[in-house]
Amino acid sequence: MSGQPLLLGAFGDPGHAFPMLALGERLAARGHDVTLQTWARWREHVEAGGMRFAAAPEYDVFPTSGRPLKPYQAAVRGARETEPLLAQLSPRAVVADILTLAPAMAGEMAGIPVATVVPHVFPAARPGQPPYSMGARLPRTGMGRALWRRLERPVAGGLRRGREELNETRRRLGLPPLAHVHNGISRDLCLVGTFPQLEYPGTWPGWARVVGPLLWEPPAEGVDPPPGEGPAVLVAPSTSQDPDARLVRAALEGLGDLPIRLLVTTNGRPPAEPVRVPANARVVDWLSYSRTMPKCDLVVCHGGHGTMARALATGCAVVVCPAGGDMNENAARADWAGVGVRLPRRYCTPRGLRLAVERALARRDLRTRARGLELWAKEHDGAARAAEEVERLIGEFAGDRSLRDPRQVSSA
Repeated sequence: MSGQPLLLGAFGDPGHAFPMLALGERLAARGHDVTLQTWARWREHVEAGGMRFAAAPEYDVFPTSGRPLKPYQAAVRGARETEPLLAQLSPRAVVADILTLAPAMAGEMAGIPVATVVPHVFPAARPGQPPYSMGARLPRTGMGRALWRRLERPVAGGLRRGREELNETRRRLGLPPLAHVHNGISRDLCLVGTFPQLEYPGTWPGWARVVGPLLWEPPAEGVDPPPGEGPAVLVAPSTSQDPDARLVRAALEGLGDLPIRLLVTTNGRPPAEPVRVPANARVVDWLSYSRTMPKCDLVVCHGGHGTMARALATGCAVVVCPAGGDMNENAARADWAGVGVRLPRRYCTPRGLRLAVERALARRDLRTRARGLELWAKEHDGAARAAEEVERLIGEFAGDRSLRDPRQVSSA
């Protein structure tokens, strides 16, 4: 397909901006004129990736301090502020992160096909499965499935409330209401940026594609683990969670006398109080995951999807100590898929982490399955597959202009 103007939109947190940077770079390399609307902190990387940068509205959103906007108020304002950008670019498609409603709704208002990027496992649970983000394992018995079905009614009530709130946002923008829940996910195309091996079995809707992880990182140097014998263990804490560096402290205090080579990155957030660095350890402020993880045997992390997916894509098993957000879900999927050990947050202590690392290193099957995901990742480029799906969406829309008529949308 010849080059097309495209607008991408991403929430500025690394877990959401990085996957969109990966997709944007691939689309630009394929000859498309890509504009990425995100937070100003990523401008340099957007432009280095061959894309145009557009500043996304950055609002103080509830429940922060000051005079915050509620999330859907921010979405209305953001969509209105994105309209001039759409008029300027005339993109053939809008691709928006699941948390970034403004460009998606602006695109719909303009009659442009919209794709959603889900930068983690798919959030819609199927009947008999635990609700997303709880961190519960897939039930293995009929009794377990029955238990989760009892929770479907209250969960469905919350989803309906979310639908009502988003439909009110749509009403304010002149868009028709939608009958389905999870209605912030486009039914034109949903790109799920994870390993299919981490997804629970079930029937997939025709508009969803599991493309594989969308991996990107800022430029950095690789770092070697400490010299010597024994497996190399990398501790890679979250950049957005754990402000007290609890995981780093637990690793340095609890893993020092194990026969391992311990490499710890603080990711720019060292412990407030000094922690003794044991003889088998090396501590750095920052490193490249893509250059460092292939030298390691095990990665200890909080379970941010990008970090966990990068570890698995390099054949490393994981110990996951979830701290918040979708990390509980990612920890459960690693446990279910047999590629990692889950350590609940309350056990993220020197002793608890030591036991989890010893268990992970003793289980060779974890590393074997992780290497299977590494082989899968080498044969399936997530960003390339996602780019192909965006091109397919453009082609389908161009072949049938009646799929969406902006005049019909504006009059609904």
